[in-house]
Amino acid sequence: MAEPVTYPPLNERPIKNTIVLFDVDNTLTPARAAGTPEMIQMLADLRQKVAIGYVGGSDFVKQQEQLGTASLSVTTRFDFCFPENGLTAYKLGSLLPSQSFINWIGEDRYKELVKFILHYIADLDIPIKRGTFVEFRNGMINVSPIGRNASTEERNEYQKYDLKNKIRETFVNVLREKFADIDLTYSIGGQISFDVFPTGWDKTYCLGHLEADAKKPDGIEYTTIHFFGDKTYKGGNDYEIYEDPRTIGHSVTDPDDCFKQVKELFDL
Repeated sequence: MAEPVTYPPLNERPIKNTIVLFDVDNTLTPARAAGTPEMIQMLADLRQKVAIGYVGGSDFVKQQEQLGTASLSVTTRFDFCFPENGLTAYKLGSLLPSQSFINWIGEDRYKELVKFILHYIADLDIPIKRGTFVEFRNGMINVSPIGRNASTEERNEYQKYDLKNKIRETFVNVLREKFADIDLTYSIGGQISFDVFPTGWDKTYCLGHLEADAKKPDGIEYTTIHFFGDKTYKGGNDYEIYEDPRTIGHSVTDPDDCFKQVKELFDL
């Protein structure tokens, strides 16, 4: 079945005042992999009924690789796109106001934080290290003890090692103590890394865009907000939005589980 090319205007979707938001990694797609044709088609079918969006910690480029194509922007497949937890945001392909981590923390404290992180990683005795240990994003930094250049096989092996030896958990606890005077949140997600961002800039940040949109002349007040994610436990990077009183949270184990739950809930 071909992907639909047109959708009803947001105010004419059959399920009124409702939006469905999705995490990306391990919810819509396998970690750092592309969405299957079946998942893309399910999202297109869902969008005929209700507004849809995604909210992910990674930047727009990575989400384009996972959910777009070489000739089709990911923004054409969702009504709302919230890369970096919504610090960068799009509505119907148009860019919304953004925020900057570097402006918030200041250059001096940022350098102090990154220097400490790199020294800590240098002293870590773990089986392998690759590259890109600190990735700067618009709204946060992503820290990976093994390095984001690790292969899929290396990521899988590191995840097992990390769960057993609590490398990331210990690292986060050290940072919390060292930089207790900075109001930062540390969120462990995916297989190999954790995010560092100002408190309040977790995935609930995207909900502010929806609230701001409701105040516009052509905006919609979304009184029902569904969220599907896999890291919904305390300390996971979906926890805050999953538990937020403004959302109805749905915990999934993987993309297949997400696919099944959405199909059943929305009768697709």
